[in-house]
Amino acid sequence: MTITISQQAYDELFHQETVERYLRSASLTQHPDPDDPLDAVYRFPQVLGQGYWREIQLRQGLQLTIGNLQMRDRIITGAPEREDWWEYHFHFSGEHQDRYNSICGGQYALYGNGLAPQEVWDCSGKEPYFEILIHVQPELLYSFAGDCEGELPRCLQPWIRQTEGERYSRLGTATPTMQTVAKQIVQCPYQGIAKRVYLEGKVLELMGMLIAEEIEIGDGKYNPYSLKSDAVDRIHHARDILLQRLDDPLTLATLARQVGLNECTLKRGFRQIFGTTVFGYLHNYRLEQARQLLEAGTWRVGEAAQMVGYRDFTAFGRAFYKKFGIRPRDCMKKYSV
Repeated sequence: MTITISQQAYDELFHQETVERYLRSASLTQHPDPDDPLDAVYRFPQVLGQGYWREIQLRQGLQLTIGNLQMRDRIITGAPEREDWWEYHFHFSGEHQDRYNSICGGQYALYGNGLAPQEVWDCSGKEPYFEILIHVQPELLYSFAGDCEGELPRCLQPWIRQTEGERYSRLGTATPTMQTVAKQIVQCPYQGIAKRVYLEGKVLELMGMLIAEEIEIGDGKYNPYSLKSDAVDRIHHARDILLQRLDDPLTLATLARQVGLNECTLKRGFRQIFGTTVFGYLHNYRLEQARQLLEAGTWRVGEAAQMVGYRDFTAFGRAFYKKFGIRPRDCMKKYSV
């Protein structure tokens, strides 16, 4: 089941949930740190799932959000056109898609300041959704990263766009150091002023890593989608498993587990190596094999379809014609002696 909801309705559900919980509670349980009124938890609406968003305003123009959710079903949220701050998302688990990226566990997404167009957020309900988000106002970013004249380095200037300019976006795989710092943020052992100083330091540490990557990208020294040799070997192994089970292919999650990769790495790496998706590759391979069988003149259309994993012969005929521009039975006639 898929839940489709507007951004306004989504926000109203959060507000209603927060008010109702406050009225039922004798204490301000929405504030996990009694020494910090700017640290608040907003419960996820029960009609959509369970969990919370925790928002901590570290200073004016710098906000940290921690999301820990389990959605009942897939949720599609329509977001209106809006002007956004510079922001950084780090995902521990869960997957969502927007017009820019598809991001899942172990990845990060970087969005510059500027105009965020009207779009749709598609959040999977298959696994718990756990992430941190960092929002920075442009003025604060200039104070952190600007030079003596208050200008950003050339490689960072795309991060800040005028209102009419569409925002910058980049997806990457978090380094082990990034993952360590992100975990330190969610496991912060302090409260009060010590917590705020600690968290701001960690947020700026992550920002420093992002700036270092942007500089490397500008110098042509960094490939955010590079694959290690071990991952390449595992993706080739996944391809081999896929082709051994033409009539009963594994799910993407099962295939990823068998080769020791997460789904996102398998999907992204498969496209990088083979130029198509996992099941796009399987689809093309099946049809190529069927064409070769029919050209041999030994097999009937139904037999060839079954041998490459098709049970619906009508669907096979449509797919074959779409790929080769010829009907399967005409392929038999063309190559028969």
